[in-house]
Amino acid sequence: MKRDLYETLGVAKTADEKELKSAFRKLAMKYHPDKNPGDAEAEKTFKEISLAYEMLKDPQKRAAYDRYGHAAFEQGGMGGGAGMGGGAGGFSDIFEDIFGEMMGGGRRQRSSGGRERGADLRYNMEILLEEAYAGKTAQIRVPTSITCDVCTGSGAKPGTKPATCATCQGSGRVRAAQGFFSIERTCPTCQGRGQTIADPCVKCHGHGRVTEERSLSVNIPAGIEDGTRIRLSGEGEAGLRGGPSGDLYIFLSVKPHEFYQRDGADLYCSVPISMTTAALGGKFDVATLDGTKSRVSVPEGTQAGKQFRLKGKGMPVLRSSQVGDLYIQIQIETPQKLTKRQRELLKEFEELSSRENNPESAGFFSRMKDFFDIE
Repeated sequence: MKRDLYETLGVAKTADEKELKSAFRKLAMKYHPDKNPGDAEAEKTFKEISLAYEMLKDPQKRAAYDRYGHAAFEQGGMGGGAGMGGGAGGFSDIFEDIFGEMMGGGRRQRSSGGRERGADLRYNMEILLEEAYAGKTAQIRVPTSITCDVCTGSGAKPGTKPATCATCQGSGRVRAAQGFFSIERTCPTCQGRGQTIADPCVKCHGHGRVTEERSLSVNIPAGIEDGTRIRLSGEGEAGLRGGPSGDLYIFLSVKPHEFYQRDGADLYCSVPISMTTAALGGKFDVATLDGTKSRVSVPEGTQAGKQFRLKGKGMPVLRSSQVGDLYIQIQIETPQKLTKRQRELLKEFEELSSRENNPESAGFFSRMKDFFDIE
């Protein structure tokens, strides 16, 4: 007894086109012969789900199946096998419809002559904030595959050349007809390259590339930010058999600075000052990333958290003449390990203090007292 088509795809009879396509795609990826080489059961299941989807995706065929069941497609019903989508195109057309470039992706990476584009490479680089400020030219060493200098990338021994694959006639794919449908898969002889090499190069063993370490120069522009990606076209892995090279991507990270925190083009620095400097006022110098010093004047009565802006002392904006600012945030340090005399002086100062000396704290406790109605 033949299995119900809806049951084969694992969907309800009310499933719409989107649900049918999703169910088929999931099962096809699981049971495809290329993913299960030599597994007869998987191949059988793959044929069943392909046939089920072929019949149910067509509104007329689905309507006939819903009314007559499998009898609608047997000899005499809807034209027999022809009604089930057999012929040269067969189920290969279904996969193009469902997977789009996923089926042809491997082939699209290959050009004529079995050439394949090399893989893209990633290189992680950490730089200092000072280097991000000024910019730099960095020298890096990258282990990668380069074109073999003996065979110039062909993979064949000098004096010989690759031959067109006799199995697939250079297409890289073979199609096997099975009953009323056919399945296309990667050529097992040339592994999809379309060519075979009788006498491989002794250096690269037929791959057309060898692994070596290269030294590259990377330009880091001033103002570059953490997480920026720099692309070096054609500096990735060499292609197979003379194919185009991939790209090299430099991923930059900026090392945390001991004094400065960055926010875009602006820099922030927290500076501790003594209680007496905050109360009486004073001055101090801060070093900036441009190699100079900037003097900050602290007015009398400065409170914790006060910010001072040093215009144009931040980071340069990438590919712009603009420069950010440096913000100095004041932190007031409470005296520690006081001597007896220092304690006496502070107590005397406290006794001489009034509401005007500490308006914020006096006002706070006054408001709290009124709010909670405390005597």
